[in-house]
Amino acid sequence: MTDIKKLLDCNWRVLFCFVFFSVWDANSGHIRYSIPEEMQKGSFVGNIVKDLGLDTKEFSDRRVRIVSRGRSQYFALNVKSGYLYPTERIDREQICGQMEKCLLNFEVLVKEKAKLFAVQVEITDINDNEPRFQEDELEFRISELAALRTRYPLEGAQDSDVGINSVQGYNLSSNQHFSLDVQTGADGDKYAELVLEKSLDREEQAVHDLILTATDGGDPVRSGTAQIRVIVLDANDNAPVFSQPVYKVSVLENVPVGSLLLTVNATDPDEGINSEVTYSLRKMKDKASQIFQVDSKTGEISTVGNLDYEESALYEMEVQAKDVGDLSARSKILIAVIDINDNEPQITVTSVTNSVSEDSPPGTVIAFINLHDLDSGENGDVICSMPPNLPFRLQKSFDNYYSLVSDRALDRERVSDYNVMITATDRAIPPLSSTTTILVQLLDINDNAPIFNQTSYTLYITENNPRGASVCSLKANDPDSGENSRVTYSITGTQIQEAPLSSSISINSETGALYALRSFDYEQFREIRFQVQAQDGGSPPLSSNVSVTLFILDQNDNSPHILHPSFPTDGSTGVELAPRSSEPGYLVTKVVAVDADSGQNAWLSYQLLKATEPGLFSVGLHSGEIRTARYFVDKDALKQSLVVLVKDNGQPPLSATATVTVVVADSIPEILSDLSSLSAPVDPQSSLTLYLVIAVASVSCLFFAFIIVLLALRLRRRRNSQLFDSSSVTFSGVPVSQLEGIDGVRAFLHSHSHEVSLTTDSRKSQFNFLKSNYANTLTSQQTCEIKDPVLISADLKSGECEQKFVHVSLLVFLFFFLTTLMCFRTLISDSGSSNITNLPGKRGVYFFVDTQLDLDFEMQVKAQDSGSPPLSSNVTVRVFILDQNDNASRILYPSLGADGSALFEMVPRSAEAGYLVTKVVAVNADFRWGFPTIFKGNCNCLLEGRISLQRVL
Repeated sequence: MTDIKKLLDCNWRVLFCFVFFSVWDANSGHIRYSIPEEMQKGSFVGNIVKDLGLDTKEFSDRRVRIVSRGRSQYFALNVKSGYLYPTERIDREQICGQMEKCLLNFEVLVKEKAKLFAVQVEITDINDNEPRFQEDELEFRISELAALRTRYPLEGAQDSDVGINSVQGYNLSSNQHFSLDVQTGADGDKYAELVLEKSLDREEQAVHDLILTATDGGDPVRSGTAQIRVIVLDANDNAPVFSQPVYKVSVLENVPVGSLLLTVNATDPDEGINSEVTYSLRKMKDKASQIFQVDSKTGEISTVGNLDYEESALYEMEVQAKDVGDLSARSKILIAVIDINDNEPQITVTSVTNSVSEDSPPGTVIAFINLHDLDSGENGDVICSMPPNLPFRLQKSFDNYYSLVSDRALDRERVSDYNVMITATDRAIPPLSSTTTILVQLLDINDNAPIFNQTSYTLYITENNPRGASVCSLKANDPDSGENSRVTYSITGTQIQEAPLSSSISINSETGALYALRSFDYEQFREIRFQVQAQDGGSPPLSSNVSVTLFILDQNDNSPHILHPSFPTDGSTGVELAPRSSEPGYLVTKVVAVDADSGQNAWLSYQLLKATEPGLFSVGLHSGEIRTARYFVDKDALKQSLVVLVKDNGQPPLSATATVTVVVADSIPEILSDLSSLSAPVDPQSSLTLYLVIAVASVSCLFFAFIIVLLALRLRRRRNSQLFDSSSVTFSGVPVSQLEGIDGVRAFLHSHSHEVSLTTDSRKSQFNFLKSNYANTLTSQQTCEIKDPVLISADLKSGECEQKFVHVSLLVFLFFFLTTLMCFRTLISDSGSSNITNLPGKRGVYFFVDTQLDLDFEMQVKAQDSGSPPLSSNVTVRVFILDQNDNASRILYPSLGADGSALFEMVPRSAEAGYLVTKVVAVNADFRWGFPTIFKGNCNCLLEGRISLQRVL
């Protein structure tokens, strides 16, 4: 490389002579340059501007750049001059190796013309590398007995250059014994061979040193050399000889692997290679070949495996020494192995049985144990032991045999199995030991009864529970196993209130789950006591019992029951007396109620729901006392009606109402006379008969009036037969009152208003309802007045107008008459679900509905004219009835006597506080807005409706 740099620095003009280029088909855009390798960075390669036919002045504006195909860009473009130059020194051998031609391709992009020009630069080789041999020294070993003209191939030299600059020939330094033969191969490469020209004599010259030179064809010529050393080999005419005929050695059996045992030695009087001896072992058994080895060069014998005195105490073998020829010698080797304590005792267990019943007596034989140690002497003497605190012991039979027997009673529930570890230890120093484990499993017997998790169970369930409801799950455990631990459950008990216990409670025999077979009533009984038995599946079976107490929890399912005031047997309300001179706070009476429920469900509160004179009376919230709130005045009515609401504290609350009539007077005689007048009930049938007579008289009068009007119209039609012409006459605003009897409704009274339009130019006539459907929602005790107008349009000819009017009038009259009869029939009937009346001063039909019968009903109303043929239309009327709290709570228990007197309950004088006296049960007929019942009284019955003692009598 130094010569090349000098050549480039001194003769730079000559290098440009190697730079030539030619333009191929410039019109098609292909340019080729050729440059030598190792050019200086920035050297001139070619003028791209000239070769592309571009103007140098406009070159910078055309934005010309090089597009390289590979990762490395070896050339760059001078934007000012348009010259192409290398960006680094280019080594042809590095880029192209031994390729005949080294071509670098890239493109020049002229953006203004939008065209690519392919550029190819050929890198030519220069002689910058000398031939080199892979090894600087070549060695040949030739026997002194080698024949003449023997050829020895030589390794060729390598030259990175190509062509004439590569290796062109070889030269050998002058000598008397060897010559060089150079030949050319099919690929053109030169290779040389060393030829023996004269016989060798080791005693004359043992080593011949030669120099091989390789030259290339460059200018100047470069060369490379390698040294050839020929070693003359001696002929083998002597056998090796061992230093000893027998080698003996003693070694411990625990020597580590790779330990050197001994070294054998054999010598050969020959020189050189003929004196080299190799060693090998012969006549070894298979096991010994895996334990010993010999170093073929040094004769060192070492271990490759473990020695074991118990396997072999002495090893005998032969070692052979052999030179490079066929001459050899052998010697015997004896290796003695010394025993040490390297074997652990061996334990052999012969089990009589792996499973022992837990009731086996002490001394039961479980297993036989045999001990053995491969060592000798005290190293092979073994003793046997086991851990203490186990219900077993070792019993020596003879020699090294032992028996494992039970030592005391066994209990599987405490320990189900034992892992008995047997240890065998020899008497060596240090001693060796080994262990083995014997698994002893205990077989179960049924010696344990099932045990419940609790000594007793206290369970709770809310009353009104669904049938089949799960109450609780009981669990009993049996420490036995298998069938002995399978537990079945059953209920032991007799009756509950003269009913079998099995009809109320059941238990799942497998899981112990308790179920309620009926819906419990707290007011009927509050707790159930029974026992549950758990029995295992052993033989004979064992069992245990547990006491279970099931408490019934109260729900608010009873309304308050009014004890006072009590209602007379004739259904009239009770009457209380109050003097007019009473001061505010005067106690008029006290409402007493009880609730059959318990706890907060029986807490009662009182409220004044309705009064004739609001503000005149007040009711104690918790006492139920009705007192005057102010002084009586003259305008206050003589009879005051009070409705008291009694409500419990349940969720949702239930209630009952009590109606109290208070009569206010200045003196007792006046009060008594008022009471006599109030007590005389009015017979509703007398008023009904009066109304019926008046109705019949009215209908008769209307009938005679109708006949007179009909005759008058007939006479008028004869005189004014031509009254109507082709023009139309309209009558509007004719009110018609009509009574209709409709199927499906008991004497349903209906009022219609009609608007009639009459025309004379059409025979088509029809009734049209203003609405296709009528639906009204009525609340209980609400007056229903229906005044929906119905438009009746009738187109009549002038000759038929009066006839139509007569027919319509007749129909209206008949409809009113029939509806009136049905209305009074309903008033007389006692089984009707609706009370209908015609209130004075009001137009229309009114009726009262009882929601305890029907919630809604539907009817069809048909309107039909008197044409020929008649035309009609229908409308659907649906009435929804909404409930009101119009029913007082009814006391189911206790019931009053036939004379209205209260019942008596017996209480023993020895009863303690909390003793249950009785329980009150009430119901209410309302279902939507009915009020829950709240019990209130001078007893412990607020939550549960129970009447119980608060203290000892």
